[in-house]
Amino acid sequence: MLTAEQRAIIKATVPLLETGGEALTTHFYNMMLSEYPEVRPLFNQAHQASGDQPRALANGVLMYARHIDRLDQLGGLVGQIINKHVALQILPEHYPIVGRCLLRAIEEVLGTEVATAEVVAAWAAAYGQLADILIGAEENLYQRKQEAVGGWRGTREFRLVRREQESDEITSLYFAPLDGQAVLAAEPGQYIGLQLFIDGAEHRRNYSLSALCDGRQYRISVKREANGKVSNYLHDRLAVGDSLQLFPPSGEFTLAASAKPLVLISGGVGITPTLAMLEAALQTERPVHFIHCARNAAVHAFSDWVDGLAARHPQLKRFYCYAEPDTANRAHAVGQLSEALLEEWLPRERDVDVYFLGPKGFMASVKRQLKKLGIPEVQSRYEFFGPAAALE
Repeated sequence: MLTAEQRAIIKATVPLLETGGEALTTHFYNMMLSEYPEVRPLFNQAHQASGDQPRALANGVLMYARHIDRLDQLGGLVGQIINKHVALQILPEHYPIVGRCLLRAIEEVLGTEVATAEVVAAWAAAYGQLADILIGAEENLYQRKQEAVGGWRGTREFRLVRREQESDEITSLYFAPLDGQAVLAAEPGQYIGLQLFIDGAEHRRNYSLSALCDGRQYRISVKREANGKVSNYLHDRLAVGDSLQLFPPSGEFTLAASAKPLVLISGGVGITPTLAMLEAALQTERPVHFIHCARNAAVHAFSDWVDGLAARHPQLKRFYCYAEPDTANRAHAVGQLSEALLEEWLPRERDVDVYFLGPKGFMASVKRQLKKLGIPEVQSRYEFFGPAAALE
């Protein structure tokens, strides 16, 4: 239990974290990944190289320090962390490793004049408090997934039963369990965890489920990344009949029950979780406006499928925006998604639920535009495929 003095010390370090938090977390990751190779599979090295992971951790640590007196004010951050951890199978034994490296990073980056024995002790207590919260919540979620119909804990072996090319960059992969039993139902918007071994090295990744779960199999749709070790393996080397281990579906970015008009906005491969949301919404009479942005028709996945749905469901309106000139005549607009286009394509009534995903710059722009157009911020929801970041 943190003492009042320790809470005061934590809050006093906030200015240091605001200016030097990313340097601290970068040092932390370099240390941990070099000295504890057993945790490397839990981290996407591309996110390390880009700096996204250190920035996300720095922001999380800063938020925790700011709200050390009122952890309830962290909002959805804790839930996002818990679901990401469960999807990658973060376990209690991983927490002491993180704690040791974090405290060492504090001492080595801040120096002994700042990182006094009292400061380090306060952060040790604060980390212990946070670890206990996360471990307890994650255990509860692990148990719920294990006990649910079709559920399991840890890994479960699945076989690739079908592949389908969706665009020049995106391929859909269908997985069914080797045991032939039912699979855990997933909510629209959730993702699945994959454990792969590529050239002898373990990798873990999360991929959004791109179709409603039918109780028998899962579908993910993967974009080939230029230097993506896992995405290129899934595109080029994983063949129908091959098997790998899956972790149960997780994620808090899910379609909430509502009668309000629904707006789904996506950019690039951000379309994948919106597909399951679209399927679910069309099972009701709820009006849906589906807005997708892509570079061009060649990389626009699922356009035929969405067009077919629009032809059968009059409550669905869809709009496509291509960054490049459209020789295929599929786009409703060419260029960047603008406030003017959004104003034209959104329902006239602004009391709507909006879900949006895509590259960070795209999401930051959409967030600003929605606010200007009068969409209530509590009804404007988004999620990151990689580490969370600020969209200001």
